[in-house]
Amino acid sequence: MTDEAEAHASEAEQEIREGDWRGPLHGIPIGLKDIIDTAGTRTTAASALFKDRVPTENAEVVTRLKNAGAVLIGKQNLHEFAYGGSNIISYYGETHNPWNPAHITGGSSGGSAAAVAAGIGYGAIGTDTAGSIREPASPCGVVGLKPTYGRVSAYGVIPLAPSFDHVGPIARSVSDAAVILQAIAGYDAKDKTSVDTPVDDYVAALEKKVDSLVIGVPRKFFFDDLDPEVASATKHALDVLSSFSKEIRDLEFEVPTQRTLQSAESYAYHAQFVKQSPELYQPETLRRIKNGATVEPAEVQRRLQLLEKFRTEIGKVFEEVDVLVTPTVPIPPPTIAELKQNPDQLRERELMLLRNTRPFNVWGLPAISIPCGFTESGLPIGLQIVGPHWHECRILQLAQAYEQATAWHKRQPPQKN
Repeated sequence: MTDEAEAHASEAEQEIREGDWRGPLHGIPIGLKDIIDTAGTRTTAASALFKDRVPTENAEVVTRLKNAGAVLIGKQNLHEFAYGGSNIISYYGETHNPWNPAHITGGSSGGSAAAVAAGIGYGAIGTDTAGSIREPASPCGVVGLKPTYGRVSAYGVIPLAPSFDHVGPIARSVSDAAVILQAIAGYDAKDKTSVDTPVDDYVAALEKKVDSLVIGVPRKFFFDDLDPEVASATKHALDVLSSFSKEIRDLEFEVPTQRTLQSAESYAYHAQFVKQSPELYQPETLRRIKNGATVEPAEVQRRLQLLEKFRTEIGKVFEEVDVLVTPTVPIPPPTIAELKQNPDQLRERELMLLRNTRPFNVWGLPAISIPCGFTESGLPIGLQIVGPHWHECRILQLAQAYEQATAWHKRQPPQKN
């Protein structure tokens, strides 16, 4: 996409000079996770299965970015077919963390988070089925925003599990994430998961104060077995939040942990490909996909009904508090060597990395990860802020207030000599 990007950048420059300004993304470089269709340019999902796949139509999110004048600078690596949280399983090889290349980026939008952290583009578009925007945002020290389920169109995005798939921005700051979300949010009749509800002014909302917010802290589950450095950073972040919020309140509620529906939906998409060309998948990806083969249709329907129940009942939590705050990821990112040397432990480690993000995909709630500290070895730590359905403004406001009260987001990865 290099030649195309250069041409679009020149075109945008000329348009702006002539007074035809389309908004804050006009002429701004944005990357795309390589699971988002781009007409005439390969979209491979980081798999040999799709290595020569060239879509004929843009994903809706691509169309909206282009309409906003953004310059799309290229496709970014991911965990194959988005089925993992480490980004070490890919047709193109593992993705390295810009803060320390020996460590993973997290996934599956690891290439996008790494690119933004390294300064390659103003932002990126990722996807999030169990945490795949927020989980890599945390160890890469950037902002990752998963909107409400149905807020941003998933049309033209290769699915992992349609009942949980979200599309959203990764950026260097909260305000940047708000600008990108403003451009891509809104109803799309082509996407059956899209919801026709008004789009707020996310950028204007950042100017509002947050001193009336009640913050809920669900310590059970989300604070279990935290790495000591993550626990310390989160405590300090909550101390900062308490200085400009109305109240911080501990609360407890049931957290769904079942992955049956996701497994079944992933297998449903891949079933024909698995039958025809199993050898084109990475072995671990194939194993994960096949796990969904035994889920009966009746069980899928039962799980879908249960999902709707979860998404309705979670609203009761926000009758007591305005937002929830948790660590984004319970542990610092492992090294690539550690995971490669112990492949039998890979999935267990990934599930731990995704533990705190996955439930919010089940509930379909908007959630954002922002930098809140660093380990002694210099690896970023993320804080997760979650709001009620359709209240992206609320989590953006609190995230921005925290960002302005701290300096974590100003740090940059070490430069290579």
